Parts: sequence; C-alpha cells; structure tokens
Amino acid sequence: MMHRVMVMARLATPVWVVFGMAFAVPVALPVTAAAQDIVFSPQDTADCVASGQPFEGCIGAAAETCMERNGSATVVMSACYDKEAQWWDSRLNAIYSDVMAQARDMDTENGEHAPSQADALRRMQRAWIDYRDETCSYEASQWGGGTGAGPAFNACLMRMTAEQSHYLETATLN
Repeated sequence: MMHRVMVMARLATPVWVVFGMAFAVPVALPVTAAAQDIVFSPQDTADCVASGQPFEGCIGAAAETCMERNGSATVVMSACYDKEAQWWDSRLNAIYSDVMAQARDMDTENGEHAPSQADALRRMQRAWIDYRDETCSYEASQWGGGTGAGPAFNACLMRMTAEQSHYLETATLN
C-alpha cells in the first residue's frame, strides 16, 4: 500500500520522495518566487548615476540589491538583471530620442553639404542592437545550456545597454 502525505507551503512545489521501494511521499520543496513576484527598485542605480560616481560602477547596483532581497537562485538573478536592463533600455530610448533630434537639427543646418547624422545614428543603433544580442547569446552559450545561461544573457544585456546609453549620452554631435 502506498501512503501519501502532502505538505504544502507558500512558494513550494510537491516533489515525490521515494523511501526505499515501499512507498513514495510527496514533500514540499521551496522554489523560487515567480519573476513577477520579484521585489525590484531601480533606485540604487539611478542614485549612483545621479551622484556622478564613475558610470561603470553604477551598472548592476539595483540588480545586486534585488538579489540581496530576493535570493540568489538563477531565476531570481535572471529576473533582477532583466529588470535593471529594462530600466537602462528606457533610459537608452530617451537618450536616443534626444540625440536623434539633435542629429536631425544638424542635418537641417548642414543641408546636403554633409552626410546625414540622423541616418548614420539610426544605422549605428540598429547594428548595435544586433551586436548586443549576438554578444549576449555568445556569453550565454558559454554555460553549455545550463541554468547560468539565463542570468549570463540578462546580465550582458544590462551591461551592454547601460554602456550604450552612456555612449549616446556623452556623444558630441558637430
């Protein structure tokens, strides 16, 4: 006869544990919270950027705080890096819009006497997106399909998106 005992806990998944050949008992093992349950705030990264500290030291600040609050399981790491990458992406999009407006103004001022800066900026950004995605895919591939691939990919996206936002923010249009 098989005896079944079900232990349920919040954020737990039943897993069958076999005790010898006589019977199996499902027990609850803790699992990581779903990505939507992750507590994240971009404040640490935003404060760091606003403080004037060296830019490179700001990348990942909010993700690190997120992992301290939510744990270090790979699904948590991946979600925290992804959430900070989204923050950087929003920042990048705003900066890109500003730089594009400046480039269009320069194109108007220069007329047909110079190559279009707006066209060059658009081509550069599209090429950069492909480069970023392939670079991050390569970094993830180094994990051989293991659980570290997700965090590696998202950490790469976060880092490269932050670096591109900084590049565009400090670019000088002439």
